[in-house]
Amino acid sequence: MEALAWLERVFDQYGYLVLLIGLPVDFIALPLPPGQTTLAYTGYLISRGTLVPAAAVLSAFLGASIGVTATYTIGYQAGARLLDRFGKRLMIRPEVLEKSRRYYERYGNRFLFASFFLPGVRQFAGYAVGMLKVPYRTFAIYAYAGAACWTGAFIAIGYAFGERWEAVYVLIERYLVYFGVAVGLAVAAFVAARLYRRRRKAG
Repeated sequence: MEALAWLERVFDQYGYLVLLIGLPVDFIALPLPPGQTTLAYTGYLISRGTLVPAAAVLSAFLGASIGVTATYTIGYQAGARLLDRFGKRLMIRPEVLEKSRRYYERYGNRFLFASFFLPGVRQFAGYAVGMLKVPYRTFAIYAYAGAACWTGAFIAIGYAFGERWEAVYVLIERYLVYFGVAVGLAVAAFVAARLYRRRRKAG
């Protein structure tokens, strides 16, 4: 509750800058407060009329995109040697970073998309993908799609449940992996349906 009170004060003082600056900080492995909490609270503020929906959603997407791009760039340009040297200062745990790399090598770009819904992994996925020298174009497709789904999903939770958003959010946090899989399947089904309709028209 103290974190939420602090978040409310910060929103009152800085507004959309909380999303543009706070979400990138979350991705650099300093989740204070966690990105999901910030997004769900953003949806709640939209439902109250405190924030303009379009501006809030755009700020959230840009903040998440800036954050994941920054971690990717650091991983790509600096590589393992520099991260080994300064990782502790950035609160980058080598074992989690290595686990993220193994996940990417095993699951490919699907991991990058799904990582947004996995607290403690989201902060390391960009570094790992950058260190593996994944081309920016490939990174951008999956990272920005993941950012859009992640920000949209948690803002929608806060908006849909209004005053009850916190209780619903606690349940979702408990089953976050399943929630992420459900969102991913929903997005895949939507894309597949769009492609199917296009092919039918073309045929």
